Amino acid sequence: MTDTDRSAAEAPAEADSPLAAAQSPLAGAESDIVAPPVALEADPPATKPQGTDWWGEIRAIFWLILAVLTFHSLIAKPFYIPSESMMPGLLVGDRLVVTKYPYGWSWVSPSFHVLPPMSGRLWGALPERGDVVIVTPPGANSDYIKRVIGLPGDTIQVIGGVVWLNGHPLPRQERPRTMIPIDDNTPCHPDAFGDYRVTGPDGRAYCSLPVFRETIPTAGGTRSYDTIDVGDSQGDNFPLTTVPDGHVFLMGDNRDHSADSRFSLADQGLGGPVPWENLGGRAEFITFSLDGSSSYWNPISWFTALRGGRAGTSLHAERGPALPPPPAAPPPLQRPAP
Repeated sequence: MTDTDRSAAEAPAEADSPLAAAQSPLAGAESDIVAPPVALEADPPATKPQGTDWWGEIRAIFWLILAVLTFHSLIAKPFYIPSESMMPGLLVGDRLVVTKYPYGWSWVSPSFHVLPPMSGRLWGALPERGDVVIVTPPGANSDYIKRVIGLPGDTIQVIGGVVWLNGHPLPRQERPRTMIPIDDNTPCHPDAFGDYRVTGPDGRAYCSLPVFRETIPTAGGTRSYDTIDVGDSQGDNFPLTTVPDGHVFLMGDNRDHSADSRFSLADQGLGGPVPWENLGGRAEFITFSLDGSSSYWNPISWFTALRGGRAGTSLHAERGPALPPPPAAPPPLQRPAP
């Protein structure tokens, strides 16, 4: 056998050897396990944009309004001072907080007075003399703000501008005159009592009014507050009246410019003592005050119209010790024996 024949005969043997199989790129191709093709995840179908859930929006607004009205009716609400009847403590333009729960709840407690008049209060309590309260006049839907002077069983009389409570005059002490800056909400126009406009040391115009510090007895002590008395007026004399059960007698601190329990309903007053069901709450403190120069269309004026120094002012009368007992009446004169 020639070398050529020997090489041809050995060639198949070399092809079958393991080394040859390892060197061949196609060796064992038929025996390899091929993984099945993996299917690519299809893109999720595009969702159509949903419209506004108007019913859901309406329900959210409804519950928000209900929560606000519930808070205003049961807990506290803001109040705006529209008149000068409670000067010098309260000025036109003051915003304050009125709490609803101190005296319990009645038909005037809900906002907007949606309930018809009815007697009684839920968890009711009488106010204290000297409290500043919100009151609804009988037969009306408006709210006044006044001070409690008489409680059930008290006798009230006004003589020459001095309040007599249970047969004794309330102590009054003259104080320095007010110096209230004149602005759009406190114009201090001259009236039948005179012209009280003055110029202060700083060159500004002020309203200077006579002030008297009044002290009223309460359970276990006294309470004091400032009042204004500019002169003789119709309300300076009021006949002796006994406050009926379940009623309170109310007066404004600006005694010559206040329609209160001294005046009839026809004169825009309260018509005498007021049923306690008509009390809407107790005034607590001033939140902020505006001088009347602001405009809805000028946001800058919302800040420039703020009165300084009034935010946070408490509306609770100052407490003090009990008054000394009134002097005993002198004994009647004895005629000398003959």
